[in-house]
Amino acid sequence: MPLDLEAEKNIDAMKLALSSLQRRLDKIHEGGGPKRLEKLHKEGKMSARERIDYLLDPDTPRIELGAFAGYDMYTEHGGCPAGGVVVVIGYVRGRQCIVVANDATVKAGAWFPITGKKNLRAQEIALENRLPIIYLVDSAGVYLPMQDEIFPDKEHFGRIFRNNARLSSAGIPQIAAIMGSCVAGGAYLPIMSDEALIVEKTGSVFLAGPYLVKAAIGEEADKETLGGAATHSEISGVTDYKMPDDPTCLDTIKDLIDKFGRFEKAGFDRVESRPPAGSPEDLFSLFPENGAKPYSTLEVLRRLVDDGQLTQYKEHYGKTIITAYARIDGWAVGIVVNNRQVVKNAKGEIQFGGVIYSDSADKATRFILNCNQKKIPLVFLHDVTGFMVGTRSEHGGIIKDGAKMVNAVANSTVPKFTIVIGNSYGAGNYAMCGKAYDPRLIAAWPTAKIAVMGGEQAAKVLTQIQVETLKNKGDAPDPAAEKALFEQIKARYDAQTSPYYAAARLWVDAIIDPRDTRQWISMGIEAANNAPVERFNPGVIQV
Repeated sequence: MPLDLEAEKNIDAMKLALSSLQRRLDKIHEGGGPKRLEKLHKEGKMSARERIDYLLDPDTPRIELGAFAGYDMYTEHGGCPAGGVVVVIGYVRGRQCIVVANDATVKAGAWFPITGKKNLRAQEIALENRLPIIYLVDSAGVYLPMQDEIFPDKEHFGRIFRNNARLSSAGIPQIAAIMGSCVAGGAYLPIMSDEALIVEKTGSVFLAGPYLVKAAIGEEADKETLGGAATHSEISGVTDYKMPDDPTCLDTIKDLIDKFGRFEKAGFDRVESRPPAGSPEDLFSLFPENGAKPYSTLEVLRRLVDDGQLTQYKEHYGKTIITAYARIDGWAVGIVVNNRQVVKNAKGEIQFGGVIYSDSADKATRFILNCNQKKIPLVFLHDVTGFMVGTRSEHGGIIKDGAKMVNAVANSTVPKFTIVIGNSYGAGNYAMCGKAYDPRLIAAWPTAKIAVMGGEQAAKVLTQIQVETLKNKGDAPDPAAEKALFEQIKARYDAQTSPYYAAARLWVDAIIDPRDTRQWISMGIEAANNAPVERFNPGVIQV
């Protein structure tokens, strides 16, 4: 069946967005560049990505977290691709693990502020999901020109070691391989892990390097004597395994993980996986190239869930949100998604797609409570412009109904997974389980926009404020100057709503191809199934 013009435009827009995404990722994957990679190889070391490829089981799925961390940030310092650390969830000897590998081609693996934030996110995922965590350490320590932004605060460098202790206390395995430098405070990370390996000639770990030792106490010692593999495997006993090279080290990690026992499961329901309705490529034609246009949200959902089958909860009530039970890759899920079609309520009144009204907030709240009662993981798909505003909505208690929904999301104990497919504005972001509400994973399509409001609306508000300020000073702009001011503000605001801006700051874990959505959710639920669910207590909530 031939596609209509609108569908063709949608396909072209999505393909262009994905092409742009891949170009950026290709550049990020180069790390510090070919020359630094060549230098690494001459030292007998593999790169961070080569190490991960060697470690993970071949031909198995994986997801990378935070590839865009630090994107277009720290330009005055030469940039920091992927935050200088690669984080992947994948499989080692059939066991799902999270791997954290310093990229020594980026400032010798030094820690920028975003590096610390990304490492903390990896540990948070390990803690929440009881995932074994593997550290492939090769780092020069804190990036000293920015030490004030990475060292002293609660969510800074020291929190990493606190989390090492918490993970160990919780019985979550941590294995660290010292495959390069490991200096100063960073030395605690591998040694606070449960087991530590060190590679001969390239691996070293010490609280102070040769230069600092000389300056501090006048002692002269070379790197190997001070903290090399022989020192820590034969004299200090700090490390547990001495390895001749990177491949042997990684093979040993595989053997260690092969012997792990199994955790108690949460018990989420899974049956044999079935493909979704239609083709995954249908998502390209179904999702509009213009984020303001309505579209069939149900048809998008049918390309994500097994057999395209949905059991809608309160189908004819609160229609601007769709709540439904379904399966994704065999896993039972409860889906909460903003319906982007214009609908009519029971009174025949028009309700705008993507807006949360009182009835839709009430419906979503009840559905979230039900999923918690039945131990069903929740999946939130964002395309929301916010809650309905105006006198009628305020008189109808929109704040109260919105608060009930936010309460249910905040206190939910079943794992939550968030995919931002379109707009994610204002309090709608919160109610639909934005980053502040602890989704186990949160990803964005290239079409995502995250902000307190849309660029045009924000620009109008800010322009009006600035124009009034200028008028009060007797310096009112002419219409051309006012328009130029509007365009300037809008351009700046639009840049801040892009998924790349969000991903650079880890507001989302990744920007993904829409066709990978099922894999992200499935691997996320598999990880979450390692951690038993606490009893749900919704707090003060009147439904």
